[in-house]
Amino acid sequence: MLIRIAPNNPMFMDYSKLCQQVMALDPRVRFAGVCDDTGEILYGGQREGVKDLLSREETRRSNLQALARWGLRYTLASKIGRGKYAMAEYENIKRITVPLDNDHLLLVTTEVDVDHGKIINAILKLVQE
Repeated sequence: MLIRIAPNNPMFMDYSKLCQQVMALDPRVRFAGVCDDTGEILYGGQREGVKDLLSREETRRSNLQALARWGLRYTLASKIGRGKYAMAEYENIKRITVPLDNDHLLLVTTEVDVDHGKIINAILKLVQE
């Protein structure tokens, strides 16, 4: 079920809509959410019927780790360019992260058997719109 906790800000893209669009890309997308710099999910959510693998606190800690990794990537951006996405494959899921602005990160998890290249390309198109 997709949720929206914070109100839409007209200065930024519609993060609720973005999460819905990402979920619609493939039925093997398990989760699409946008977190802020505290690691809290503000928009999006998990596909109905999908079993949680992490608790809410574990998810927040995982989000904070992803934010920290993006912070490290930004330190090299002046030399290698700004990062567009990161993808990690685990035994049970694939996790894709995409920076949206200075304060928000798109987090997407999929089943392991999904074609992540197609998902990533589609996400990047959605973010650029």
